[in-house]
Amino acid sequence: MPDPGATAAAVEALITGRRSIRAFRPDPVPATLVEHLLDVSARAPSGTNMQPWRVYALAGGDRARLSAALRQAHHREPASGRVSEYEYYPAPLFEPYLGRRRTVGFGLYGLLGIGRGEHARMHAQHARNLDFFDAPVGLIFTVHRDLKIGSWLDYGMFLGNIMTAARAHGLETCAQAAFAPFHAVIRQHLPIAQDEIVVCGMALGYEDVSAPENALRTSRVPARDFTTFLGFEDAEAGPAPG
Repeated sequence: MPDPGATAAAVEALITGRRSIRAFRPDPVPATLVEHLLDVSARAPSGTNMQPWRVYALAGGDRARLSAALRQAHHREPASGRVSEYEYYPAPLFEPYLGRRRTVGFGLYGLLGIGRGEHARMHAQHARNLDFFDAPVGLIFTVHRDLKIGSWLDYGMFLGNIMTAARAHGLETCAQAAFAPFHAVIRQHLPIAQDEIVVCGMALGYEDVSAPENALRTSRVPARDFTTFLGFEDAEAGPAPG
């Protein structure tokens, strides 16, 4: 029988070691492996087994052509003219979420040597999103526009599964909401029906460990700061070992 401790350690390592990778090697990822990851990830729970996800997987020339069109739109159009079909963040963003977002931004730009007010370099770095950070595989995710928040919750579990399953095969990912405002351009290159909303993109490939931006490590608030424990006899005993 498998050692439960070893299994737990392996699964937890895949989850806790996940990071948003923003530079990839060009090594190709076979379509069979991508399909396998999606099959495994589709075991995510969904309300009454509705399975609300739809995926467009791109590689090679198809990925390159989409990215080229997106980069052109990014440099041609002001950001104010691009609107996602759903709201990701509230406006204005408030604490503690604003502070956490700023911490990530300062950390990333610090590693890249991009200072405050260097808007051209920030603009160029944002465009890297649209290249899937040079990953060999780009994934675009959509959902039927008439589905409600429950299906979006289900979708998050599906995306999380992909990111964890990818790591089990030596791959890394970056989930990218940056694609959502470019839904009009994306529709010109992919057979996305009008009843589908572009949820996000995802870069998939092998990490470029030499890239400075991949040294970014983000913190997490401990469970005791966001959880109320009720009825547990050992609730005051402190965190679990390990």
